[in-house]
This record gives sequence, C-alpha cells and structure tokens, in this order.
Amino acid sequence: MNIAIVDAGGHLLHFTRMDDAWLGSIDLALKKARTSVLFSMPSATLGEISQPGGPAYGIEHSNGGLISFGGGLPIVDADGRTVGAVGVSGGTVDQDVHVAGAAAQAY
Repeated sequence: MNIAIVDAGGHLLHFTRMDDAWLGSIDLALKKARTSVLFSMPSATLGEISQPGGPAYGIEHSNGGLISFGGGLPIVDADGRTVGAVGVSGGTVDQDVHVAGAAAQAY
C-alpha cells in the first residue's frame, strides 16, 4: 500500500509506502487524495458522475490529472468541513477504499 494524506489545499502532509508496494501506485495514491480534497467527495463518486454522458464527463483531465475510481476519501471535521483527504493505492480498489476509510475515520 501507498498512503498519502493531504491538507485542505491538496498539499502533501504525509506519505508512506510499504516495502515492495508498487511504484506506479505512488502517483495514484497522491492523485486520489488530491482528487478527493479538491471536490470534497470520494474519488469513486467523481468516477460515477464522470462516465460518458455524465454531468462531469472528462473532468479527470483537469487539475493536472484526477483519479476517478475508489481509494480517495475526504477527511471531514466535526463541523462537516473538509480539512484534508487520504489517498490509498496498491491493493484492489476495494482494499484501497477499506484502508482509506480506516484512515479517514481515525481522524
């Protein structure tokens, strides 16, 4: 697993990579976190609305590249404000979402 934590502005606060985690997943974890914080929604939700014919079709090409599948989750404070996000990559999408959920909930 590669795990990235960004602040409310999408700036990297923390990154960790497990031994032997896929190198190609580093960029995915970073982009999942950034995608999630920029739009205050899970990266998978952005994927749902960016399908062909959807209201945000093609959005993944904006902002230097976004990720439109699971593994990015916003981190929300007690007042409902998005204060950051976590992005996880290196497992299956379901595994990435599970790990991201645990990290966001720990906040």
